[in-house]
Amino acid sequence: MAIAADITAGTWTIDNSHSEVGFSVRHAGISKVRGRFSDVEGTLVVGQDIADSTLEAVVQIASVDTGDANRDGHLKGEDFFDAEKFPTMTFTGKDLQGSGSEFTLVGDLTIRGNTQPVELDVEFHGTAVDPFGITRAGFEATTVISRKEFGLTWNAALEAGGVLVGDKVTITLDLSFVKAD
Repeated sequence: MAIAADITAGTWTIDNSHSEVGFSVRHAGISKVRGRFSDVEGTLVVGQDIADSTLEAVVQIASVDTGDANRDGHLKGEDFFDAEKFPTMTFTGKDLQGSGSEFTLVGDLTIRGNTQPVELDVEFHGTAVDPFGITRAGFEATTVISRKEFGLTWNAALEAGGVLVGDKVTITLDLSFVKAD
């Protein structure tokens, strides 16, 4: 992904301690619940040509954190992610559209054994060498998915109408990659 002039070809890995995979979903039709996954790994291999680049990322479902242990337990259970049967969520980048610092990354997202194409709106924030001599590249990305398309169909009807959990989930990525080679 020769995204911009200042990212060099080679292998880049996600720095989990400086990255976040977050989400938000409408709750009871009136507010949003936000959460994050704290365990993410990934590799970006930047080619000399955009067609030669790849991105693979794996998120551990058990690392979900919404700030409420009971809700996290429900999300890990069979009603939602079924973390025991499907311990990971994966993304494989397939196509990059655009150039410069803003572009769309098309790929396959797999949740609960269901794979669907998604488009991530990505902003490249550039590269920098930190005080420890490590070369870093920063990206932000967002997408909105239908949780039902991934088999996440549990819900409860509300007395006043509507449902407890909205279908649309906004996924927000703030990723720091480090140059591995």
